[in-house]
Amino acid sequence: MPKSGLVFAGRLAGLFLMLVLAACSSTPKDTYVEKPVESLYNKAMDELAAEDWKTAAKSFEEVERQHPYSVWATKAQLMNAYALYEAAKYDDAVLGLDRYIQLHPGSRDVAYAYYLKALSYYTQIVDVGRDQRTTERALKALDEVIRRFPDSRYARDARLKLDLTRDHLAGKEMEIGRWYERQGQYLAAINRFRRVVDAYQTTTHVPEALHRLTECYLALGVQDEAVKTASVLGYNYPGSEWYSDSYALMTGIPAGTDQQDRPGWFGRIVGMIF
Repeated sequence: MPKSGLVFAGRLAGLFLMLVLAACSSTPKDTYVEKPVESLYNKAMDELAAEDWKTAAKSFEEVERQHPYSVWATKAQLMNAYALYEAAKYDDAVLGLDRYIQLHPGSRDVAYAYYLKALSYYTQIVDVGRDQRTTERALKALDEVIRRFPDSRYARDARLKLDLTRDHLAGKEMEIGRWYERQGQYLAAINRFRRVVDAYQTTTHVPEALHRLTECYLALGVQDEAVKTASVLGYNYPGSEWYSDSYALMTGIPAGTDQQDRPGWFGRIVGMIF
């Protein structure tokens, strides 16, 4: 083929390629199709009912994206956070709930938003051997529900969960205190045990905390403080195992021995001190 023919063929092929590319680029990849808000919202609710949490969350986002100024968009914001909570996307749920609370502080559903935020933290509470920052956030969020909406049904449930949350935090303090005590760092241990007694008075850890304080004070040779602490333990928890252990520690009588006069002994000590 003559050289001019090759040049012409090459140009023709190049022109054809350009036309093909232009045709491809003019074909829309994602065509935006606006749908009625009711249709979008109902679809999201159907996915929620089917427990398809992640898909439902995306569908509720689409409601707000297509109809941002509608009443449905406001509802979708809250339902999106709920779907994320059910999908165990707790951080994303909290972000969405904070946004909802900021945008709609006067909404009739704002109490639920605060409650769901607290649940997002509460559900993540782990054993006392691990970091308790999430537990502290749960404590703060649950307390906020009670403080802001004291007469709501959410507040009633929050009060119940608050007890467990405090118990977890007290358990963490006890774990650290025991470690300090085993290391012979009695002052550091005393600070932890006293925090349990002062800040978490309604938890199950208080009797042990009082006993551990008695042990630490005796180890430091602070007899008066040991007697005071053991007396408080005997006065408030006379039937506990920690009472028996502290009594044995203070009197030298082994725990489990028949000690008919134990309440009287601690009662006399309390009388002398107070």
